[in-house]
Order: sequence, then C-alpha cells, then structure tokens
Amino acid sequence: MSSISDLRKEYSKKSLSENEVALDPLSQFEQWWLDAEASGIEEMNAMTLATASSDGIPSARIVLLKGFDQSGFVFFTNYSSFKARQLEENPRASLVFFWKDLERQVRILGLVEKLEASASDEYFDTRPEGSKIGAWASPQSQVIPGRSWLEDLERKFKESFKGKKIQRPEGWGGYRVRPIHFEFWQGRTNRLHDRLQYTLEEGGNWKIERLAP
Repeated sequence: MSSISDLRKEYSKKSLSENEVALDPLSQFEQWWLDAEASGIEEMNAMTLATASSDGIPSARIVLLKGFDQSGFVFFTNYSSFKARQLEENPRASLVFFWKDLERQVRILGLVEKLEASASDEYFDTRPEGSKIGAWASPQSQVIPGRSWLEDLERKFKESFKGKKIQRPEGWGGYRVRPIHFEFWQGRTNRLHDRLQYTLEEGGNWKIERLAP
C-alpha cells in the first residue's frame, strides 16, 4: 500500500485573475456554477456545511444546495437536527464547494436565517413522495434502536398518508446563508494556487483581494 504522503496531483496552468473576475461575487459564483454544469460534474450542488456551537465546537457535513440568488444560498433539513441546533445557538456558517474536475473551490462565510415557511412548503411539494415520507419518519440526529425501527416508522407514515397530500412537517424546512465573504480558489502548478477573496464592506460594496496560496 502506498504512503498517504505520496498521494499527489499536479494542477493545471489555468489561472484566476482579479482583472477578469466579476465585481460581484454572486455573478462570479454563477459563472463558475455554469462551468461546473457544462462539465457534467455529478452532484455539483453538494457542499460542505460547517457550523459551530455557542462555545465554538465545530461540525461539518455534506448537504445539497437547493437554490441561490442575491439573497443567499438555500438548503433544507430537519429543524431538530444537530446542525439546526448549532445554528440556533450560533447563526453563522461556512459553505465549501469543491469541483475537482475543474480544480476549483469556493468558500463562503455568512449569516444564517430560517427560510420563510411558504418557501419551504413550495420546495417540499417538489420532493419525491419517498423523500416526503422520509422527512416525517426520521427524527434526524437522534439515537434510534435500529434500522428496523426506522423502516417500521416509514411504513406507518406511508399508510397514514395513503391517498392524501403529504404536507411539510413543521419541524422540517429551509435555511438561507447570507454571504459576507467569498473565496474563489483555482488550482495552479507547484501549489502556487490562485486565491481571490471578496469581503462585504459597509454600504454593500465588495472588496476584492488576492491571498497567498
């Protein structure tokens, strides 16, 4: 077996210049998003969501982005989950997208708020029936007796909703991350990567700076 320290990949000669990026980080993100979409990356909306408790203990996991615009980045979860409990204590988060095929990474820091109930309802209605049932059946992040217990609960909810519209559980919905900081990372040769950060200033303007790799 090869040594972990020997695992290495040389990045390409692609570049990221402060003279070429958009003045608005959302516009820059959208351009990179379209590039990722055109490249055929599977689950390009997968992102690391990092949260922290009020005493600073961090936690990170992969979730799926379900929308973005000038107001922020949206994802959905159980409001009793571990991530939700941390966001209740400390409504700040970091998002990281890593698009390996493009040798690109985007890191976002932002303030977090719950999505409007109507918007959560609208998204929930688009989910497959199995996913809707799953939202009812899973007491996310809680200790459970076993897999069979969860499957029994799933069958129970399938039966109870048979022939009925499956409404969104009150304890399930969306969050919006309102960005205050972006970093766009482009892999370069010899580990001298390009890193450009956008920082939100008073008045709503974005300051663009280059970071050492």
